[in-house]
This record gives sequence, structure tokens and C-alpha cells, in this order.
Amino acid sequence: MKSKSPRSASELEETFALHCKVRGLAPEREHQFHPSRKWKFDFAFVDRKVAIECEGGMWVNGRHSRGSGAVADMEKYNAAAALGWFIFRFDILKIRSGHAIDLIDSVLKNRS
Repeated sequence: MKSKSPRSASELEETFALHCKVRGLAPEREHQFHPSRKWKFDFAFVDRKVAIECEGGMWVNGRHSRGSGAVADMEKYNAAAALGWFIFRFDILKIRSGHAIDLIDSVLKNRS
């Protein structure tokens, strides 16, 4: 069976990746965390079970702000939490401002 090509990273994900690089952090990108579902996190610090989701389209009726997308996200995030993951969700404002990387950097320091 032919595998799907990886989706291209959003500007939002690229911004968060750059912030990680500046801080010397190296999360795994597109980490498939579930043993039987194909769910992936945008970024994951696998050894600490800390996941980051970059939630784009919040203000333009994107996937995360519509009913079916929000319900699917709930299923994914609840399954991840049941497996012991800490999931942090950030919108464009929190990522661009640096709030997201500040929080994640702090969380990682406290979980080491």
C-alpha cells in the first residue's frame, strides 16, 4: 500500500519549531502517539510525554472551531491523556508572542 506523503508544515508550526531551535529544544515532529490510531501530535517531547498542538484557523471557521473537528480533537486529546500525555494547545497569538515556548520551556524544566 502506498503511504501518504507527509503534510506540509504550517507557518504556525514553523514558527514554533524556530522558537524551539533558538531555545535548544528538539521535539519530535508529527509523533504518532497512539498504538492503534493514526493520531499524531504536531510536536512531542516523547521521553517526558509532553505534546504541543498548534491550533490554526481558530478565527476563520477552521477545522478546530467547527463542531465535527472539535469533537474529533476531543477524542484524540482524551485518548492521549488516558495514555499519560500532557497536551498543550496554542493558537497563533500565543505562538507568535513567545508565550507558548516560554510555557513549554518551563514545563520541560519542571518535568526533568
